[in-house]
Amino acid sequence: MSLVAAAAAALTVVLLSPLALEEISSSKGVDWNRLSDIGAAYGFTSAIVSALALAGVAVSLIVQNRQARAEQVQGIRSYYLELVRLELDDMALFQPVWGDTDIADPHEQKRHVYADLMMNYAWMGFEIGTIRESLLRDMLAGMFTGEAGRHYWSRAHASWIASSSGSRVGRRFLAIVGEEHARAIAAGPPTRSTVAPSPPAAPVAGASRAWRASAGALIGLGAGLVLGSLLRGRR
Repeated sequence: MSLVAAAAAALTVVLLSPLALEEISSSKGVDWNRLSDIGAAYGFTSAIVSALALAGVAVSLIVQNRQARAEQVQGIRSYYLELVRLELDDMALFQPVWGDTDIADPHEQKRHVYADLMMNYAWMGFEIGTIRESLLRDMLAGMFTGEAGRHYWSRAHASWIASSSGSRVGRRFLAIVGEEHARAIAAGPPTRSTVAPSPPAAPVAGASRAWRASAGALIGLGAGLVLGSLLRGRR
C-alpha cells in the first residue's frame, strides 16, 4: 500500500508542476527563458552522466550474468566429480555404466579415473585463476612423467578438445597440456606403473591362543580314542 501511495503522490506532483511553475513565475517575476539557457548549458554534462549511469547498469548486468553462469558450471562439475568418486569406490559395479573400455586391468582403470579427477582439478583452478600457468605446467610435467598419465591423455584428449575448446581460456589450457605432453614424450620413455603388494593381514589378537587350545583339544580327543581302543583290545 505504501508503494501505491508513493506512486500516486509522484504522479500528482508531475501533473500539477506546470500550474505551480506558472504561479511562481507570475508572482515572483522569474525569467524562465534565462533559466532555460542556463539549463541548456549543462545539457552536455547531464548527457554524459546519464550515459555513465547506463553503462554502469549494463556492466552490473554483465557481471551478474557471468556469476550466475559460473555458479551453474561449478554446480555441474561438482556433480560430475561426485559421480566419479562413486565410481572409484566400486569400479566393477559402476564403470560399465560409462560404456565399454579397453582398460582390462582394474588398477589401471582406477588410475585412469583418478587422472581424470586431477585433470579436472587443474582445469577448474586454471579457469578461475587459482592455478597459474607455471604451477599448471609443473603439475602436468609430473603427471606425464609416468605411464598412467600418458595413457590417460592418449585416451581422453579428444573428449577434452570437444568440451573445452569453445573458450579462449579453454584453448589456452589445451595448448599448455599439449605442450607438456609433447615435452614429456620427447624426454624419453615413461616410468612404469607398478602396484605395491598388499601387506599380510595382521593376526587377530587372541587367535593364536584359541588355535592352540583347539589343536590341544583335538590331540587329546584322538589320544583318548586310541587309548580306549587299546584297552578294549586287551580285554
